[in-house]
Amino acid sequence: QVQLVESGGGLVQTGGSLRLSCAASGLTSSSYVMGWFRQAPGKEREFIAAIRWSCGKAYNADSVKGRCTMSSDNAKIIVYLEMTSLKPEDTAVYYCAADPSPTSWSGPYDYWGQGTQVTVSS
Repeated sequence: QVQLVESGGGLVQTGGSLRLSCAASGLTSSSYVMGWFRQAPGKEREFIAAIRWSCGKAYNADSVKGRCTMSSDNAKIIVYLEMTSLKPEDTAVYYCAADPSPTSWSGPYDYWGQGTQVTVSS
């Protein structure tokens, strides 16, 4: 059974940086795509970035391009999302997701973590 556990969220000031981690277990293939999403209160879930595990190819959504880096530690099956120049509008619950073959970088994804809260103070 695939399990995803996010960590690294918290309170950060405007302009600060955060690195979120997603530890994955139960993946049966090295070709999984791992994605990051976020959902702010009252808003729809938004795609941020994705990376294909086997080759490291990554994609960032336009809303975070230039401020977001996604990387992986293959030995431990952990993906990271590092965000810089954080703004209050980046406040949201951030989710990690995984799927062996999503239709596109933004999904759909079969497996989801429980989420980690990121709050950016002004």
